[in-house]
Amino acid sequence: MAVKTSALPWVPVTKNLGALRDAAQACQGCDLFAHATQVVFGEGPPDSKVIMVGEQPGDEEDRQGHPFVGPSGKLLGKAMHEAGLDREKIYVTNAVKHFKFVERGKRRIHAKPGGIEISACRPWLQAELASIEPELVVCLGATAAQSLMGRDFRITAQRGKFFPHPWAKQLVATVHPSAILRAPDRYDEEYELFVRDLRAIAARVDELAARG
Repeated sequence: MAVKTSALPWVPVTKNLGALRDAAQACQGCDLFAHATQVVFGEGPPDSKVIMVGEQPGDEEDRQGHPFVGPSGKLLGKAMHEAGLDREKIYVTNAVKHFKFVERGKRRIHAKPGGIEISACRPWLQAELASIEPELVVCLGATAAQSLMGRDFRITAQRGKFFPHPWAKQLVATVHPSAILRAPDRYDEEYELFVRDLRAIAARVDELAARG
């Protein structure tokens, strides 16, 4: 049996987000579909100027079918509010659309997606970006950044820097909110740095809007 390595056969030739979302539910482009509850596609305004891209759905997202509704999503919403970013105006999605996990008893523990899974799911992300044509892509974490900027991209070295990108006017990367939650001893410091990044993003959104 051939190894599944791309979602491309399931991605319709359309810029209609609704049609893309419907088609994604049948995707078997990598092996993650066999274990996850469902595809978790992106959500937000189809005319959004900003797309935020995370890594993959978490346990809550997998159960509910919506992106960024778990603890990381709640932290993201809080930080966006403090930074002056209106979450209702921003499209949010993930580089990988199925939840990858390992089972420990009754718990499902997040497992980092591999390069094959990230590459396999990239056609869905590319289709979302082509549909929305955003001014700015915000990558939350290394998986999202490397999906769009290549495996050599490093958040530690390039965090908060704005780059041109073929699928948007600009791209910027910061940490994923889950990284803040995983560092309770540095929570306050890391959260403030995250809000600082989001404030710079808000300012760049205003700048891009002023340029037209």
